[in-house]
Amino acid sequence: MSDTQATVFDRIKGEIAANPVMLFMKGNALFPQCGFSARVVQILQHLDVPFGTANVLESAELREGIKAFTNWPTIPQLYVNGEFVGGCDIVSEMFASGELETLLGEAGVLKTGHA
Repeated sequence: MSDTQATVFDRIKGEIAANPVMLFMKGNALFPQCGFSARVVQILQHLDVPFGTANVLESAELREGIKAFTNWPTIPQLYVNGEFVGGCDIVSEMFASGELETLLGEAGVLKTGHA
């Protein structure tokens, strides 16, 4: 692993540790820059879940680093309590089945009125 990749991995680990729900995405929650990222943001906002974001478009190192970190080829990538959940398709399927709400409830991040 290169020094650059090690530094990026440290940043990723720090972001995940600092945010119970962390989304690595293209753009940010106010201005998603791809439809897949926008969809995950909409789901999290619909569930009224506080979440952190990291814009992978700001850094080629971060964009490639997050893919290497999880060995997952696509963005966005959602983490809950330090665990990789998945990308847009998985998050959408989990939301439709109610599984995402259950996961977020178990993680203690859903506000009252959900779960």
